[in-house]
Amino acid sequence: MNKTVNPNELKPADDNAPLYAARKKVYPQSVSGTFRRIKWGLMAFCLGVYYLLPFVRWNRGLGAPSQAVLIDLPNSRFYFFFIELWPQEVYYFTGLLIVAAVALFLMNSIGGRIWCGYLCPQTVWTDLFYAVERLVEGDRRERMRKDKSSDPIKLERIYEIVLKHSIWLLIAWWTGGAWVLYFNDAPTLVKELVTFQAPMIAYVWIGILTASTYVLAGFMREQVCTYMCPWPRIQAALTDEWALNVTYRYDRGEKRTSVKKAAELRALGQQVGDCVDCYQCVAVCPTGIDIRNGPQLECIQCGLCIDACDNVMTKIGRPKRLIGYDNDINIQRRQEGKAPIYRIVRARTIVYSAIIAAVGGIMIYTLATRSLLDVNVLHDRNPVAVKLSDGSIRNAYTVRLLNKSGYDRVIAIDVEGPVNPTMHVVGVDSVTPDRPIIVIPRDSTSELRLLVTAPAENNPEKSIPVRFHVMDIGLGVAASAADNFVAP
Repeated sequence: MNKTVNPNELKPADDNAPLYAARKKVYPQSVSGTFRRIKWGLMAFCLGVYYLLPFVRWNRGLGAPSQAVLIDLPNSRFYFFFIELWPQEVYYFTGLLIVAAVALFLMNSIGGRIWCGYLCPQTVWTDLFYAVERLVEGDRRERMRKDKSSDPIKLERIYEIVLKHSIWLLIAWWTGGAWVLYFNDAPTLVKELVTFQAPMIAYVWIGILTASTYVLAGFMREQVCTYMCPWPRIQAALTDEWALNVTYRYDRGEKRTSVKKAAELRALGQQVGDCVDCYQCVAVCPTGIDIRNGPQLECIQCGLCIDACDNVMTKIGRPKRLIGYDNDINIQRRQEGKAPIYRIVRARTIVYSAIIAAVGGIMIYTLATRSLLDVNVLHDRNPVAVKLSDGSIRNAYTVRLLNKSGYDRVIAIDVEGPVNPTMHVVGVDSVTPDRPIIVIPRDSTSELRLLVTAPAENNPEKSIPVRFHVMDIGLGVAASAADNFVAP
């Protein structure tokens, strides 16, 4: 129960106290209920997507990779179903990071640490490891009894320990293996891994990710959330008074007492709460805290304590949601005899939603209207211009053409700026000398050296803007780039 603290009652801080508290092993108890079912569903979805997505196929045509999601580092490509991104389009990843960050802020402003409790990889894999532990060693009380037993370890106990860690390592190994499958054709890489023909870097990364998953989900668990993750600290700075968090409703729960004692006190006309001090909320908590002590850094707000408390309230015939998603404003209103109010839609959530919609809309628009033909021009600097014997002026440019489509392009190059210019592509046969027409291979970047020559007549004796136009002869798709035509 929240109460005002007298500063004089606070003990002075111990400067020699350790900054890190020794870990006390947590034994979460299994629980059933609404939030537990939500967590099972999200776990199955997240793990299914992560493990199976590399094997999903997508037809991109002859010669193109058929993996739906692929990070092709050797060819500098990222494939996501029908989307293909080039290194020059890294701004899409910037937009995704902005959307992801603001979405995290939006989650926090609505329901606190939703990400931590349901979607964070550390939570998902730790939950999976806990499920394996319960399956092999039993539930909370049985695991505690086995760990505290002073009897010599029996063969059955050794078998349980070996089986549990073997399953953990198998899950961790497949987690690392699934990650590397996103960087190469999954079926091919699996075959190479099994036959020990895969690149050494693949085995190295599988080993690193296997070890990190095994250690973080199997041993460190809640320590990662408490000490390693920065989000609890950031979340505390971003939240406001209207955000819904997993909250013990002390206005209804206090004064705590047993069921039998509560009946006696109520018969005497005394005020008692609904909390029977059963500690089920503590027993099911994956970080081992008591939610009744108020907001705490360690709480990932997974909602399991809500299910545990609801089950107890149902058994003793009292209303559910003694613990629920709530805020202190509503607790205060109930103490004043007022109805609770919830403000999901408010300035903060509207701004976050608008940012997500704006950035997402811009990304979708640019992706839908982007050209698969692009050109970049770089003027030679040494020399910047050459005056020929007949008085004409020549400038040299490096032209980089990007053909992002899955087929070859026949393109024509035009120049706008100088009067009566002629162009010549060094080392490339062209159909016409004045308007070079060349073939650009599919899904590739071609670099050309282009010489632009203009007669001295009618051309100024100073720098003038010049624009290069590139057009696909067959499809009419065009791109352009600007630079300067310089006089010597």
